[in-house]
Amino acid sequence: MPSPDVYWLALRRARGVGPRTCKLLIKKFGTPEKIFQLSSDEIAAAGVPRNTARSIAEFRDFEPLEKELCELPNIGARLIKWTDPDYPPNLRQIADPPPFLFVRGTAQLSDPTCIAIVGARAASDIGRRMAQRLGLELAAKGFTVVSGLARGIDGEAHQGALDAHGKTIAVMGCGVDVIYPAEHRKLAEEILANGGALISELPIGTQPLAENFPTRNRILSGLCLGVVIVEAAEKSGSLITARMALEQDRQVFAVPGSPLSGKTRGSNRLLKEGAKLVECVEDVIEELAPQMARPQGAPRQLEVPAKPTNTDARDETVTSSESVEGAKTLEMVADSATTILNNLKDSERLHVDSIIESSGLNAQTVLRLLLELELDRVTQHPGKLFSLA
Repeated sequence: MPSPDVYWLALRRARGVGPRTCKLLIKKFGTPEKIFQLSSDEIAAAGVPRNTARSIAEFRDFEPLEKELCELPNIGARLIKWTDPDYPPNLRQIADPPPFLFVRGTAQLSDPTCIAIVGARAASDIGRRMAQRLGLELAAKGFTVVSGLARGIDGEAHQGALDAHGKTIAVMGCGVDVIYPAEHRKLAEEILANGGALISELPIGTQPLAENFPTRNRILSGLCLGVVIVEAAEKSGSLITARMALEQDRQVFAVPGSPLSGKTRGSNRLLKEGAKLVECVEDVIEELAPQMARPQGAPRQLEVPAKPTNTDARDETVTSSESVEGAKTLEMVADSATTILNNLKDSERLHVDSIIESSGLNAQTVLRLLLELELDRVTQHPGKLFSLA
């Protein structure tokens, strides 16, 4: 009989099962172990495609997963599941949270005061100094600095946090036992030695393939209150992180750069689109102060009890309350989008500040909605001007 944790790995490894399907099924049935006791028809009735439901019901390859779990202590790693109380609270809020994380290191991921710093791998000396300075000063003020352990900006941000004797977390696009790039092995060891962590949703031994990194970025932004972009070219992976941060209702910051440098065209474009300009650490802290003042357990967060006494009852409560909140949220988003479109009808072109003022919405909401509407209903013009498409 497989151990309970094996069913978590098995659910994610079943063909056709992604993070959203995992979340749907776990909220519906409580635990992966219960899910594997169901027929494919019962699983499909929860809203899962029939082929995916069949692959779950027919899954039998548990033995290699048992061996994988037994290997975790040998590399100093542990498994944190979506229903565990120490699962990152910010990450639990996103639409597609990983059902579990492999974690190396002693850092407690339940700390919500995380800020990401990401940017170019081939960074300039100025960009590197800025990333290290931001990492150092944020860590010195008690924030956890999150980045991707990559060359350039990521590595400097981690190093800055370490220089301040602060905590830093590396979100990896490979297994937690695979250090990439190899020259950052010493940096990874320092992160672990100083109370930080290396985390990944990927199986141990997974190599750093290109397709792993865009999905990794949703975890990087989802962990945090905000994301600071330091040097990003026009087609930088950091812009993917910024887009995901907006979708997750996180604040996006950008450090301005010279218009003569191709390394900063992406980050400068983010500033044109409404990202918060960062020249010093105070620019970040002042913007995030209202969120940090929000008490733990505010309606925005989906809490999971540390010691649930009735799993079925808990899941019914969470599913019911979140579905009601979700319906209200969708209705509010639709109303907000309609408000913006109505304002644009009355004018040939409107500056983003005018849209924010006339809509009565906060700036971040307006910018996110404009980004979504820009696909087919709204056109952006130079100078932060918008019109109906």
